[in-house]
Amino acid sequence: MTGTFRIERDAFGPVEIPAGRYWGAQTQRALAVFEVGEERFPACLIHAVGLQKIAAARANLRLGVLPPDLAQAIETAAREVREGRFDDHFPLTVWQTGSGTQTNMTANEVIANRANELLGRPLGTKSPVHPNDHVNASQSSNDSFPTVMHLAAALEIDGRLLPAARALSAAFAAKAEEFADVVKIGRTHLMDAVPMTVGQGLDAFARMIAADVARLEAALPRLRLLPQGGTAVGSGLNAPEGFDRLFCEEAAALTGQPFLPNPSKFEGMGAHDALVEASGAMQVLAVSLIKIANDIRLLGSGPRCGLAEFVVPDDGLTSSIMPGKRNPTIAEVVAQTAFLAIGNHTAITMAGAAGTFELNVAKPVLIHALLQSVRILADGMRVFTEKLVRGLDVNRERLAANVANALLLATALNPVLGYDRVAQITARAVAENITPRQAAAELGLLSAEDYDRLVDAVAMTRPGAPRPVRR
Repeated sequence: MTGTFRIERDAFGPVEIPAGRYWGAQTQRALAVFEVGEERFPACLIHAVGLQKIAAARANLRLGVLPPDLAQAIETAAREVREGRFDDHFPLTVWQTGSGTQTNMTANEVIANRANELLGRPLGTKSPVHPNDHVNASQSSNDSFPTVMHLAAALEIDGRLLPAARALSAAFAAKAEEFADVVKIGRTHLMDAVPMTVGQGLDAFARMIAADVARLEAALPRLRLLPQGGTAVGSGLNAPEGFDRLFCEEAAALTGQPFLPNPSKFEGMGAHDALVEASGAMQVLAVSLIKIANDIRLLGSGPRCGLAEFVVPDDGLTSSIMPGKRNPTIAEVVAQTAFLAIGNHTAITMAGAAGTFELNVAKPVLIHALLQSVRILADGMRVFTEKLVRGLDVNRERLAANVANALLLATALNPVLGYDRVAQITARAVAENITPRQAAAELGLLSAEDYDRLVDAVAMTRPGAPRPVRR
């Protein structure tokens, strides 16, 4: 040990490790090999590594693979990893062996060094706790890292993404109720159509997100099937009988989620269809968010020269050149997070298809992309809910003026006058820039009083409302 480095040895010889760092020789060698990019796993994945090692230590203790003193030291060290105390001691980027071996090795080294420290030994001794023989007992990187992937994905989707989506759906539902009786003109092909209510449009948003929640929830049971116990290829070599079951019992106890052994470790290690499925559900959510964000941006455009039907909350930001300009920045942020999530799904799909024989070797990029999508979509929805949707208002004067001037209110007259005569009314209204009410009177088809009686914008928004009867 020098003031700056300590020497550790592995099967290939001595390696200098920065003093005070808990990783070991294999991690240090990997740093010199994988000099690619700067992208690192999010903290939640490192914390899931800690969770995986706690559950493994407990299962090994129950099976007699580890003595109590070593199991306890490993669990204590792994718990500190789970709590985030060693995030800075996982230095590798995402770009490493496709099985995630180097991250698993880093975990083994960090936990072994910390466990030995807890037992009064200096870093680098590998005694009495050895990174491979003890921390990695009954495991392989090939089953441990995909287990970490499932743990992290399930916990992040359940604990971060779903609550944000449910809150957004609830916020839209509340706004739909608030504006249930505010009439507006619907639009198809970007052109004026027939009346609807603001509440009906917002209710559609609420239901879109609620359906996305259901899709994500449906993917969770397969994420909760863990391949731990398959070791190298799925057969379970060197893992004692029952290790997979006990591991899942411990993971469930630690998280409160119903994790279960994957009945086919070969499927869980060679393919990652469950993760691709979850990403697919997130892609649908992203599509929903883009549609919703763009509708809000357009309906709030203005404030004087656009549609200006929605009043989007002011975020306090403005233009670098136009004083007082206000932009729908939150909606733009949400759309951008969705764009990236859709791009990530392409990477995840390709990575999921990269499984060959008994091992998928694109695990790191797959889980990095998936967890990034979870994080940005969840954060985007949270900000969207808190800073835009809950403060959304409507311009009642503009909406009322649009309804009064709408050509296609005359559609309600189809059962009375027939399609062709109503087309005459709308054509006259366009040609003379007058209201359909005036056009119907000029053509002698209806009196103004009859028009008012038959054309009720509010009634037109109600499904199943009585239709005017041809006389």
